[in-house]
Amino acid sequence: MIKDRKIRVLIVDDSAFMRKVIGDILSSNPAIEIAGRVKNGDEALKCLRESAPDVITLDVEMPGKNGLEVLREIISIKPVPVVMVSSLTKEGANITMQALDAGAVDFVTKPSGTISLDMEKIGGELLQKVLAASRASVQNAFSRSFGSKRLSVPQSPERRKPLPVVPRGASQRKPELLVIAASTGGPNALQELVPALGEDFPLPVLIVQHMPPGFTSSFAHRLDERSRLKVTEGSDGMPVRRGVAVVAPGGYHMLVERHSAELVCRLSETPPVRSVRPSADVLFASVADVIGGPVVVVVLTGMGKDGLDGTRLLRAKGSYVFAESKETCVIFGMPGAVVDAGLADEVLPIYSIAAGVERVLKN
Repeated sequence: MIKDRKIRVLIVDDSAFMRKVIGDILSSNPAIEIAGRVKNGDEALKCLRESAPDVITLDVEMPGKNGLEVLREIISIKPVPVVMVSSLTKEGANITMQALDAGAVDFVTKPSGTISLDMEKIGGELLQKVLAASRASVQNAFSRSFGSKRLSVPQSPERRKPLPVVPRGASQRKPELLVIAASTGGPNALQELVPALGEDFPLPVLIVQHMPPGFTSSFAHRLDERSRLKVTEGSDGMPVRRGVAVVAPGGYHMLVERHSAELVCRLSETPPVRSVRPSADVLFASVADVIGGPVVVVVLTGMGKDGLDGTRLLRAKGSYVFAESKETCVIFGMPGAVVDAGLADEVLPIYSIAAGVERVLKN
């Protein structure tokens, strides 16, 4: 709850059926109450001014103003965390990616189109993301909007203290791979980190960003357009090559195998781990088995603890670990778990991590 009261959620969807279903799912949690159910952007803005919701769920595809246009108006009025509700269409994916660029905290997908009779399939995910959004740093989500002016983040005294770290295993080889984990707030964090890596970056890059099927391809394309590295969605058997960043495809775990001297990606539909697929823990564990210690690990903003177990395995073999600092995270869950476990060598704001990685590679 927010300050000992319920989380007030405004539901925006042009379908009366979807407004009822989403509202019923959310109100099943005693920590949530429904602040309003409205059918378009104009009504949403009116309710925003009058009822002061804590979180908004916003349909992506609506007649008249679409979700992206409404989101931009919401941001201009009041910084409220927004969870986009998207259909699994190419247009829906494109608008959703733009909405994350613009400052939406997260998104969920309707299982079977604009009017989904089976929304209960993603009911748990919707509840989890709305609850997480109520705790998210809206300031960081909005300040990361692509092309926006960054908010300055002061260097706090706490960040200058030595980190509590567990002993690291010895690794005698130069790093061979950079692996990155991200979830809530990750798309914009990655769009800051990956473009900051030089075109002559000497390592392959493997990325796990929690996204459903149909969205990682669009995200990889957008990231590629903004980066000097080549960025692509992973596929089974794809070679892992220097200067190429591979995004794990939604709905699949991504692992690595070594074929002769070549490292390749493998995809798996084994069950989700910590409720997610792709899972950073699965990727990191396979990297620990196949490569061992000469790896640089980066854990970015996100809810939950995905990446914690895999980071522990890699660090025990000698890997160097960066965690994004709370000051720039939308949600400090994933990096916070790594820091609390004593596994982080450095805790840095997002805009310092690329330079930190390149510094480690030069040592």
